[in-house]
Amino acid sequence: MSAKINQKDINQIVWNACGTFRGVIDPSQYKDYILTMLFLKYISDVNKEKRIEYLAKYNNDEARTERALKMERFVLPEHCGFDHLFEHRNESNIGELINIALADLEEANREKLSSEDGSGIFRNIDFNSSNLGEVKDKNNRLKNLLTDFSVLDLSPSHLEREDVIGNAYEYLIANFASDAGKKAGEFFTPSEVSTLLAKLTKSKSGARICDPTCGSGSLLIKAGREVGDNNFSLYGQEANGSTWALAVMNMFLHGFDNATIRWGDTIRNPKLKEGDYLMKFDTVVANPPFSLDKWGADMATGDVYNRFWRGVPSKSKGDWAFISHMIETLNETGKAGVVVPHGVLFRGSSEGKIRQKTIEDNLLEAVIGLPANLFFGTGIPAAILVFNKDKGKNTDIIFIDASKHFESGKNQNKLRDSDIAKIVATYDDFHNGKLKSGLAEEKYSFVATFDEILENDFNLNIPRYVDTFEEEDIIDIQAVQQEIGKLEVELKEVQIQMEKYLQELID
Repeated sequence: MSAKINQKDINQIVWNACGTFRGVIDPSQYKDYILTMLFLKYISDVNKEKRIEYLAKYNNDEARTERALKMERFVLPEHCGFDHLFEHRNESNIGELINIALADLEEANREKLSSEDGSGIFRNIDFNSSNLGEVKDKNNRLKNLLTDFSVLDLSPSHLEREDVIGNAYEYLIANFASDAGKKAGEFFTPSEVSTLLAKLTKSKSGARICDPTCGSGSLLIKAGREVGDNNFSLYGQEANGSTWALAVMNMFLHGFDNATIRWGDTIRNPKLKEGDYLMKFDTVVANPPFSLDKWGADMATGDVYNRFWRGVPSKSKGDWAFISHMIETLNETGKAGVVVPHGVLFRGSSEGKIRQKTIEDNLLEAVIGLPANLFFGTGIPAAILVFNKDKGKNTDIIFIDASKHFESGKNQNKLRDSDIAKIVATYDDFHNGKLKSGLAEEKYSFVATFDEILENDFNLNIPRYVDTFEEEDIIDIQAVQQEIGKLEVELKEVQIQMEKYLQELID
């Protein structure tokens, strides 16, 4: 029996497969081809292994085997499987064959692989696109892609661990995000930030967990894993069709077959509802687009879900629109964690009024400043706000300045495990009542009372509460003057020596 495939091996193989598209199309586009092929290879290998098992069980009875396979996670028509496509890799219309296979795979699994309006997860990807080059070049690329994936055996019995497929998918998404630059923020939150958010909002067993701007679903999955058992349900919504498709596949590859991922604009058309009302959740996490312009202010005044009763945010900055939506979808004991740009903490006008009302309603529990250059597509520092509908009588808010606690990277900074642990421990101590009003840790955290925040006109700018000012070393003027005098003497000696050498050259 051949050795089982481990995480390192599968990561390396799938990343090498990306070479087929590098330099041809942008990483934000070719990620869809690679991730789709990984998904197809996985369900094909699972189906193949199941077929062998059922044939053995039913003494090679094809009819009974086919009936049994129709009860599995995915129905896989023969011409839709990876092996069929690989056998036809030299066909002149291989791109068209792949498109047909994906379309028919969707049709055979409509309930799982389509949105509620019938749009399939592969509708935004075209393996026969002219973007892949002229016909000959395109066919060669697709042949190479199929060949690269053919060496992988992704059947469950051949995997070292159950989660290697899902982890490989996450690995690819992270690498695509790194290569895609500014466009990456649309589909990926850095893993360390997702981990931090998930730990700050740690859900209990039985929780309903939601991400209303879920991207590729990585943050939602992290939040689910923090529960510690499998007794939770995941819900997400994503506005971008291609990214929604990635999220749906991501859930299946991680084994979260019952996750509900909707496609649509969360503000203009929320899809996670129970009857005519917004669904309520125990935990809501999100990394919404920063200061989104044209977010939907035109419909906010008459919002049938009454999400903006504390005020309508600025037309050109949608941060508080997403926050308002998140708060209104929390149940009576729910908690929310959201990544925001620092402007959310102090901007005035309508945003200031919403912020004030939210604080007066005793919903805000923590303000956490993050290091700069953590996120793909922007170098600006961000913050995390934690809202809690079950704060009780405690009206204090903890401020944590973690902006100087990180590992510096060539292109991007990174939160270390120790940085995350320190933030979470400080927040937990406050949440559990161990930290009272006043200084928590010098130059790192501060517990502010409602009156202190009122005195600051509900401005949450972190330096108002956490003093991180570093005094400069006292300069010894006399010592500096002596050093200057010494250097001047040395300089004159060098000049005399240089003149001597020049004179010797002339003579």
